[in-house]
Amino acid sequence: MHIDIHDQTQSVTADTVDSIQQLLLFAAKEEQIPREAEISVNFVDDTDIQALNRNYRQLDRPTDVLSFALQDAVDEEMTVNDEADIPLALGDIVISVDTAKRQANEYEHSIKRELCFLALHGFLHLLGYDHMNEEDEQRMNNRQNALLGTFGIER
Repeated sequence: MHIDIHDQTQSVTADTVDSIQQLLLFAAKEEQIPREAEISVNFVDDTDIQALNRNYRQLDRPTDVLSFALQDAVDEEMTVNDEADIPLALGDIVISVDTAKRQANEYEHSIKRELCFLALHGFLHLLGYDHMNEEDEQRMNNRQNALLGTFGIER
């Protein structure tokens, strides 16, 4: 899977970017995502994510992560294009570094762990996971925890 990372804040360390890339590649393999798939991960500040949240979700406040899926989910499973020559664009993940720092402090873990968690959370949204009801939330939380634990990122 190709991961295009943009850090508009210029504050995310190379080590953290590498960990996020490795985690997302691991998760893609575990979720059996085709190698030709593409995603982008964008690090922004609270002002930028608030504008996106207002424009796309009609919520005029910052949030930690937003996902913009380009593939349709049907019955909780992503529809995968079988044409091998065409890259599968899964979508974009946008993470607020400002909010991630606050949450890392609140949860008493590193910013690196928080950014990895948020990137994985956004990635799972691109694959059709959601948390709109208790059952879906439990399914998504279980998958997040399993992937983070197997990869070696604990709370």
